[in-house]
Amino acid sequence: MKIERSKNAKNNIFFGVILKIYSIIMPFVIRTVIIYYMGSIYLGLNSLFTSILQILNLVELGVGSAMVYAMYKPIVDDDSIKICKLLNLYRRYYRYIGLVVLILGLSLMPFLRYIIHGDIPNDVNIYVLYCMNLSISVLSYWLFAYKTSLFQAHQKTDIISKITIISYTFMYTFQIIFIILIKNYYAFVIINLISQVIINLLTAIWAKKKYPNYFPEGELSNEEKRDINKRIRDLLTSKIGGVILLSADSIVISAFLGLEILAIYQNYFYVITALTGIFDIIFTSIISGIGNSLVVESNEKNYNDLKKFTFLLNWLCTICACCLINCYQPFIEIWVGTDMLLSFDIVIYLSVYFYFFEMNRLLNVFKDAAGIWHVDRFRPLVTSLINLGLNLLLVNFLQLNGVVLSTVIATVLIGIPWIIHSLFSTIFEKKYMKNYFFTLVLYTFTCVLITVGCYFACRYINLNIYLRITLNFIISLFVPNILLLIFYYRSSIFKTSFLFIDSVTNGKLKISKILRL
Repeated sequence: MKIERSKNAKNNIFFGVILKIYSIIMPFVIRTVIIYYMGSIYLGLNSLFTSILQILNLVELGVGSAMVYAMYKPIVDDDSIKICKLLNLYRRYYRYIGLVVLILGLSLMPFLRYIIHGDIPNDVNIYVLYCMNLSISVLSYWLFAYKTSLFQAHQKTDIISKITIISYTFMYTFQIIFIILIKNYYAFVIINLISQVIINLLTAIWAKKKYPNYFPEGELSNEEKRDINKRIRDLLTSKIGGVILLSADSIVISAFLGLEILAIYQNYFYVITALTGIFDIIFTSIISGIGNSLVVESNEKNYNDLKKFTFLLNWLCTICACCLINCYQPFIEIWVGTDMLLSFDIVIYLSVYFYFFEMNRLLNVFKDAAGIWHVDRFRPLVTSLINLGLNLLLVNFLQLNGVVLSTVIATVLIGIPWIIHSLFSTIFEKKYMKNYFFTLVLYTFTCVLITVGCYFACRYINLNIYLRITLNFIISLFVPNILLLIFYYRSSIFKTSFLFIDSVTNGKLKISKILRL
């Protein structure tokens, strides 16, 4: 079967960007409505249950990614029999996964009260709410979830995006109405459950209509099953590590500091999530090109690409770090009020976390593009376990600061050095590794210097909150660009990087002419 890659890629990116923006804006609206009409403690409950279910969903073990990968060749060969066999195996795996998630989820119920510190809303039963949230997760596996792989393998993820946007519009609209009119949190969760069912049913109906020849039947050979299971094992530790790293903080905060603090912290972290969501679009758009380059281009050329992307990412992250440092507190104050402001220390830690999180993600993009999951299989797990250990230790001494600081320490001291070593041991030549480390240190130092300078420039602005955040944003947006231009204008990496942007945009931005490169 011939796949129109260019057309599909444009559609996937277009609707993917729309879904990404939609999934940033609408949850922000929902959080705001809950805070003002019900109270932040309900957000704390929602964040806690989400984190628990993310850990339970580790049972998925990367089955979806492995199955989609296994479909690529039979789709090219138009081998519908093989695809039907894969669908049958996928369906069976997801039935087992849903059952295991259900059993593990129910077995955690007696311990729920021990991971919630302090008060619980009087009008809810945490066990009933937990079961409702657990049902959402289980049904996501049992209701035709395997059919999603057909769209992914055929590079038609725009269809998934359309279905999700339609279903989420229904969900968000009714959630807002029910929160405002009846202020019932059970209704909020029930609507979420119904939306998950709608997404799965619409996906199944659309898949049957578009791919009527594909249905789950037949058995793969034992050798084919072993190959698929090997890919799943290689993805296992990476998936476990990633989920623990993202979920452990919320569970520790709930258990030691309470739902109220968790909700306030999640307001701050939502800003980081929104920013990383925007960066997702960038990383998604470059990973295929990087993968192709790693196959056909020289080692030196690929290393130069890494340096180029690192430079450009540092430029963007420096601007974002300045904006976070200077606009975080005014934004939170405008959004939810002064009662939900945390100390400025948290702003610093989250800004540092964001910078290194994005740098780490770029390195992971190269890892995924090269497919070196087996070589790097222990790093995510070890990093996340160290983060969890530091969480449990530092939360007793530094409270919330200790939880955020733990993630920063684990990422900077363990995660990044380890993945750099993995990349330069497999993809690039080791002789470049020291130089790359030095470059990262230089970029980090420059980012800190510029961010501190912008902070001192903004701290003396003593106007009303709206004028202050406006001026802070303008300073944080323009000053870093000017300083970065001064620092790097004469360097070769600056010229290479911006000529690359010029070529990607087909010269529409006219960067080379403006900068006279």
